[in-house]
Amino acid sequence: MVTDPIADYLTRIRNAQMANHRIVEIPASNLKKRITEILYDKGYILKYKFEDDSKQGVIKIALKYDPQTKEAAIHSLERISRPGLRSYAKPDTFRRVKNGLGIAIVSTSKGVMTDKEAKAQNVGGEVLCNIY
Repeated sequence: MVTDPIADYLTRIRNAQMANHRIVEIPASNLKKRITEILYDKGYILKYKFEDDSKQGVIKIALKYDPQTKEAAIHSLERISRPGLRSYAKPDTFRRVKNGLGIAIVSTSKGVMTDKEAKAQNVGGEVLCNIY
């Protein structure tokens, strides 16, 4: 049993990139699916596929690398809010990730979105993770 599924999700991606894997499989949930969609929309992953099995399903993520330098598109995955210490922010207090180059993923009352989208819609929420 995993006590922090988001940290497990980020760790699986981080470990797969360190081992230079092309594809990583992660147990699915609605929150993880939404985070995967955000990573794809922002260009951090190549593509993804949701597969349903008899249990909860699997997310297959094709990781993105630079074709010449073989460097991963994601440099840093950092869990911010965790089960022992939740981190909430108002729309005007979102911190910029790597001086605006990265994104923060926020769980709001209007769904899971990036910090920039939450600021544009003027909603705050729980800051799940920073990605650069």
